[in-house]
Amino acid sequence: MGEGTGSAQVERTVLATGFAVDLARHGNRPALHTPDGCVSHAALARRVEAARADLEAVAGPARQLVRLRPSPTIDFVVAWLASLTGGHATLLTHNDGLARAYTSSVEHDDREWRPTGAPAPALHPDLRLLLSTSGSTGSPKLVRLSQANLDANAAAIASYLGLRSDDVAVTTLPLDYCYGLSVLHSHLAVGASLVLDDRSVTDPGLWAHARERGVTSFAGVPHTFDLLGAAGWPELPGLRQVTQAGGRMAPERVSALATQGRLEGWDLFVMYGQTEATARMAYLPPDLTLDHPSAVGVAVPGGSFRLDPVEGTEPDVGELVYSGPNVMMGYAESPADLGRGRGSDELRTGDLARITDGLVEIVGRRSRFAKVFGERIDLDRVQTLLGLGGHDVACAEAADGSGLVVAVPGRSDAMALDEVRAATAADTRLPGHAIRVVPVDALPRLANGKVDHQAVARLEPTEIVDHGTAATSIVRLYERILGCGPVGPDDSFVSLGGDSLSYVELSLHLERRIGRLPADWPRRSVEDLATRLDQADHPRRRGWARLDTTIALRAAAIVLIVGTHTNLWLLYGGAHVLLAVAGANFARFHLTDETSRDRVRRVFRATSRVVVPAVLWIGAVSLVTGDYPWRTVFLLNDVLGSRTWSEPAWHYWFVEVIVLLAVGAGLLLAIPRVMVLERRHRFTLAAGLTAMALVPRFWATATSYDGDLIHSSTFVAWLFLGGWAASVARNAPQRLLVTALLLAGTYDFTGDHARDLMIAAGVLLLVWVPAVPWPRILVGVTGTLASASLYIYLTHWQVYPHFENRWPLGGLLVSLAAGVLTWHLAGHRDRVWLWRRSGAASCPSAPPATLPVRPPHYAHHRTDRQESR
Repeated sequence: MGEGTGSAQVERTVLATGFAVDLARHGNRPALHTPDGCVSHAALARRVEAARADLEAVAGPARQLVRLRPSPTIDFVVAWLASLTGGHATLLTHNDGLARAYTSSVEHDDREWRPTGAPAPALHPDLRLLLSTSGSTGSPKLVRLSQANLDANAAAIASYLGLRSDDVAVTTLPLDYCYGLSVLHSHLAVGASLVLDDRSVTDPGLWAHARERGVTSFAGVPHTFDLLGAAGWPELPGLRQVTQAGGRMAPERVSALATQGRLEGWDLFVMYGQTEATARMAYLPPDLTLDHPSAVGVAVPGGSFRLDPVEGTEPDVGELVYSGPNVMMGYAESPADLGRGRGSDELRTGDLARITDGLVEIVGRRSRFAKVFGERIDLDRVQTLLGLGGHDVACAEAADGSGLVVAVPGRSDAMALDEVRAATAADTRLPGHAIRVVPVDALPRLANGKVDHQAVARLEPTEIVDHGTAATSIVRLYERILGCGPVGPDDSFVSLGGDSLSYVELSLHLERRIGRLPADWPRRSVEDLATRLDQADHPRRRGWARLDTTIALRAAAIVLIVGTHTNLWLLYGGAHVLLAVAGANFARFHLTDETSRDRVRRVFRATSRVVVPAVLWIGAVSLVTGDYPWRTVFLLNDVLGSRTWSEPAWHYWFVEVIVLLAVGAGLLLAIPRVMVLERRHRFTLAAGLTAMALVPRFWATATSYDGDLIHSSTFVAWLFLGGWAASVARNAPQRLLVTALLLAGTYDFTGDHARDLMIAAGVLLLVWVPAVPWPRILVGVTGTLASASLYIYLTHWQVYPHFENRWPLGGLLVSLAAGVLTWHLAGHRDRVWLWRRSGAASCPSAPPATLPVRPPHYAHHRTDRQESR
């Protein structure tokens, strides 16, 4: 088929027969990079030759079944190439039981070959590699691959990707996964190089190493790109290609990545494959990605596809059958199968597909297999294994493709459900959060008595019950505060859709259990926090704690606001500090990677958590008292009302401004090109927007603007955007730039020097001090006030006027108490509604927008107390 396009046209290296043969022909070009240095192709060839000689000394003249434990190290690559070029068959696995089942005769540990004492099984002359099928379900079933399979697929991949000798890839996938191993093979085939690094794609150290080595490409499964969305897209100046396989990625996500690639100068290759085809069967040329984001493309060079009719499908849909030199020799289910020759040269993929204009599109599965997190799961086998363990269940892939559903009839006991989940995870190697264990009265069945697997696929997950362990303790805490479930060990506050409204409560609960939290705890997994809880020695607590600065500012500001309104004191400026805090939390929780449509949904879900209670409360008050015009009720006064301050119409100015800015920023960041820019240049974008937002603020001052300056979204947006910039600033020069922008905006902003100093002090704290020392005895009440600040602000206008002239302190205390009570009642109802709405459903994979609502500051009801400009 045709080669991929969209890449720079550079003369391609001529491929020799066999990627592992005569590595020295590439001379001193780099082959493998590690944090400790670089090994050239010539040096690699010498090390492989020496390792092969050592292997022959242990193995003797006979071919052996060699077991290797894959790892991204030079020692592993040398051992693998030595075994391959020595003509042996190699089993790549970390599973000791699997190695024993197939009686591997030689192992490699600590740079040494070691005989196992087991006799080598009979091996077919062509057999070179044994791999577990994509996501083995615990079965000893292996894929048998020949030297010809490996060479053909490496050459095909290098050809359609247009790999060059100066290309550098990085190990973002395991080397016992056919996709990850194919990256090594295809790069060695052309004299290119590979960075060996075992760090996660969320670890900045991996990408620093990649930049240092001049990485030009990396590979990922869909989950890889989810992780990069949360952690931030890597900055790789030399990036030329990004490849994706291992499961279907949403067409919108494909389009977004392809658009990002075009803007940044790299190509996205969407690919399709199975271990049974060595690795790859199809690829989508990059120039077709935007027009055909649902397709997996054309067959790799040397391969071909056809469709076989399947009863009950649409006329243009059939089972996809692949032919090519990379089709496996066959399966092995016992050592006796290792001596068998090649079976069919065709591979029945089990996928239902259509072919339109020569492009293959996968539309479903024919058999009872599911592909979850890049792992191919034999659902019938999982069901059988669970049955052998005493669990009468039915399994199906979730209807939304998010995981595996296991229906358990007649069981609602949490211990039993956890046992089923643990057994399923052991059988499938899936993470716990990808497995939905659902108790049902009886398995859903069709009219013919067979299990209705489509009904099973639609079942919603059940609640996880806390049994007192560290992990389940934190799981229950997350589920209770975020109002969703089940929460898995790999989930984090950000991935579960946590926002500033839940951040305060959860962080304080975690701090009481674990102790001082790391600054990045919202992005850390439940499992990591559970480990910290297990390791905590819980010493006697000191009198002071470290409190997140945003929490302290929220609580302090709402107290200052209400106290000022009750005539207890006159301290202005807190609302504007909290605009900056709102921007910081918008960046902190909202800016995760997703499609444009998902981002828009997130924004409106999040704003509803502010708009709904605000409109309901203000509307109810207006119906009873008639105080508020309709523009105020619907939070439109800033847009449609008078440009000068008037009361009570402007009482809720802060709520209006926060909603407008959050929605505006969210919609801006849903534009694909802007999303690409934000992922690539987070600080530059935020700082640039802050500078742009200062233009109307200084214009108003310079022209003596006669409207309301300090309460209008047009003139205060720079504070929100400056907080965003502060949140993504990563070093002192960036923080200095944010400081300069915010202080410039603060200078003579309100016309009241004391208020300007209050704003300046607050934003400086936000930029430079992530946490403040706080009396531990006050942490609980501080958290409560910060969490309830929205409801305190909404309700205090109707409470404090009864006290301000007679008992100002009472007005403050009663207003705070009324707001906290309203928050508790609203919060309880919201969580019950969310839980019932989802059936204790899992938190959305695309988390809801994290609207950084902060307690609105001063907007006094008396004109003589109006904040001056």
